[in-house]
Formats: sequence, structure tokens, C-alpha cells
Amino acid sequence: MNVSVVLFTADLRVHDHPPLRAALDGSRQVVPLFVRDRAVDAAGFAVPNRLAFLADCLRGLAAELERRGGRLVLRSGDLVEEVCKVAAEADADEVHMAADVSGHAHRREERLRRALEAEGRRLHVHDTVTTAVTPGALTPSSSDHFAVFTPYFRQWSQQSLRAALGAPRTVRVPDGIGSEELPSRTDLTGVSEGLAPGGETEGRKRFAGWLRSGIAAYEDRHDDLAGDATSRLSPHLHFGTLSPVELVHRARQAGGPGAEAFVRQLAWRDFHRQVLAARPAAAAADYRTKHDRWRSERAAREDVEAWKEGRTGYPIVDAAMRQLRHEGWMHNRGRLLTASFLAKTLYVDWRVGARHFLRLLVDGDVANNQLNWQWMAGTGTDTRPNRVLNPVTQAKRYDPDGTYVRRWVPELAEVEGPLVHEPWKLRGPDRGALDYPDPVVDLSEGLARFKRARARD
Repeated sequence: MNVSVVLFTADLRVHDHPPLRAALDGSRQVVPLFVRDRAVDAAGFAVPNRLAFLADCLRGLAAELERRGGRLVLRSGDLVEEVCKVAAEADADEVHMAADVSGHAHRREERLRRALEAEGRRLHVHDTVTTAVTPGALTPSSSDHFAVFTPYFRQWSQQSLRAALGAPRTVRVPDGIGSEELPSRTDLTGVSEGLAPGGETEGRKRFAGWLRSGIAAYEDRHDDLAGDATSRLSPHLHFGTLSPVELVHRARQAGGPGAEAFVRQLAWRDFHRQVLAARPAAAAADYRTKHDRWRSERAAREDVEAWKEGRTGYPIVDAAMRQLRHEGWMHNRGRLLTASFLAKTLYVDWRVGARHFLRLLVDGDVANNQLNWQWMAGTGTDTRPNRVLNPVTQAKRYDPDGTYVRRWVPELAEVEGPLVHEPWKLRGPDRGALDYPDPVVDLSEGLARFKRARARD
């Protein structure tokens, strides 16, 4: 066999890349290909923050390939058409790519398989590239997927993962395969000011630093909002600049309670992917309906806008929403708080919040974003669907001295003590001097409304 095409999607790396390794083992030359899929653009996933991070990742991938004598071919358009064009130009016998879980990905894969077979070519789809354990590999006796995390995690933890693959030494690419110019984040507008850089080198550097100085304390500090003690690796996992298989292996080698807690989070990521793979409709519809009669975005317009802008009057919620706007990323505890506040305290459809997150989150994807929103809204896999997170109680627990709030809500920077979490309790001139809104809803009223709504179920 002479030439194979390697189609990169959400796996923009050269380390631990089974499709690339298989293509190199079976062919004299390979064509590393990325297609800017117009269907993804049309679906609304091509937003500034993710496009900027993607541009970094593509430039990083191109640089890694060039170090090994190769190059990245970039095309735009319908993915199936462009892959077939490149395969024809290279006279390739095979195309290798990573498996994915969304309904769109499955339909695209089947279209590509049929189109290639019509031309006498083969498609090889590789598992455990974007997940540690293949979606669907673990099932309970009574269903095609796990709907509760704990029993899933027990089985997941017992799996023997494949060994992580090293990066190839040499990548030989045939001449004459045209490519578009690589994008740059500097060409984009609307990118969050504090958006982190992307790319495989950056991801591996961040992970190495996390192993040295962050993972040991992760179990104790992962909910510390002000301490910012999470790994911040989710954008790299989303774009595939880091391998979840390699991360699990190296975390387990590090050992300790922090590493175990980190691996558990990687298992949560796989859990959501196996749910979506089995129930693709959950990307937009309730996984477990509660027959909610949500307030629509139009009916709750002022409340929704206050939530989006970080002007709800609840400092911990507003701090998290402002972090999202500035960085294109939000601390996980902040995601839980803001989702609970919108879906349960304001009783607004979770899809409204999920859409807003997808407009800004650099790590926003269908599986994690939609299913985490449903988990918090009580329409997903949460076994306690009626739980409501009190933002004041949560703030005092996870931001006890108010450092996180003061960082992101400068209007409250001078408020002392616990009142930073309850500024409406201030009296006299101190209250009048604050350029900060009153709460959009009383917590007890919001809770009562939610309980009344769920009581109809």
C-alpha cells in the first residue's frame, strides 16, 4: 500500500494517535488532512473562541508534522466531498479517522464510508482516540448504556487501557496535494480577551506542570473557586491536543488521592459520551423529562439578560458569568452554580443556558455541555433531579473570603467580610455607593416556584 489519508477531527496531536500510527504502519506515505466542515459552521459551533483555539491547534499540529518531515493539508467545505477529493488526488487506498459520538458525527462517518467505498477505498475508524474507554464497550445487563455514573465508573476503573503511543519520528507526505493557508486567531474578532492559547505543545506543557504542582492537591482543592486549582485541560481534551488514554496512565503513575479524583473526572467525560452515543436525541431533548413548563427566553428576557451579563445581584453567580465572558472558560463549580440558578432558581429552560455556554466556552461540546446542563436541570442522569444549589451558601463554602467574587466583580472589591456574598444586606451610605444591582429574584420565591412546577410532574 502506498498512500493513506489521516483525517484529523477532534484529535489535533501527533502523540498517542492511533489513526496516524496505523496509517504510517501500513503505507509508504500519508496525507494528514483537516477539513473545516461547513456543516459544523452552519450548526453554530464555529464561534470566535473555539475558532481561535482551533487556529492555535492547527498551527501547532502543522508544526509538529513539519518537525517530522511532513505537513498538514487544510481544506474547507463539505467534509465528505473534500476527503474524497484529497484521497483521489493522492491516489490513496485508505482513510483513517477517530470515532466520535454525536449523531452528526455518526451520520457523517456513514456518508464518508459509502462515498469512499463507491470509489474503491476503505475507511478505518479508530476507537479510544477521543475517549479512554470506547462508548458502548461497557453496558449494564438491562440496557445499552449506563444512566448512572457510579456503576459505570466501577466498570470503567477495571478496564485495561491500551498503551499510549509515542509520536512518530517521520511523516512522509506525497507532493502535489494542495492546501489552504492555516488560520490565525489574530484574524478573528469577538474572541474573549483572556482566552488561553491552544495547541499540542501548550497542552503537554500545561499537563506536565499540573502533574508537578497541581494534581496532588486536586481532591482537596478542586472546588476552590479563588484558588483556581483545577487542571484547565478541558479545552485540550475537547480539541484532542491531549490524549485521555495518556492522561489516565500518567495520572495513575503519579498516584495519590488527587490523581484518583482527576481520573474520576476523565471517567465522567467518557460517561457523558456513552450516554450521548446511545441517546443522540439528548443533545436537544430531555433525557428524562420532568414535563417542565419552563419560562421561555422571551418571557424571562430581563432575567436571562441579567444572568448572561453577570448582573443578577448574586455575586458568586455574576463572578462566574463574567469569568466565562472574559476567558471563554469557567470553573466547574461556577458552571454548576450558574446552571442551577438559571434552570431552577429562575426556572428558565436549560437549553437557553446551554446555547449561551456554547457561544462562549472554548471547551463547549455536545456531550459535556448539553448533558451537564441536563444533569443540573434535573432532566438528565442526576439521581437527585430536584436539588437546588443556594448561591449564597455555596459562595460561603467555596469562596469563603470572597476572593473569587472580588476578582470578577470589581464593584464589590471594597466590601468587607461575608457581606460580599450578600451585598443587599448593606445599609446606609455603603449600600448607596455600590454600583451593583439588587437580586433579580428572592431565593425563597425562586425555590417555591420550582417546587410548585416539579410537583405537577
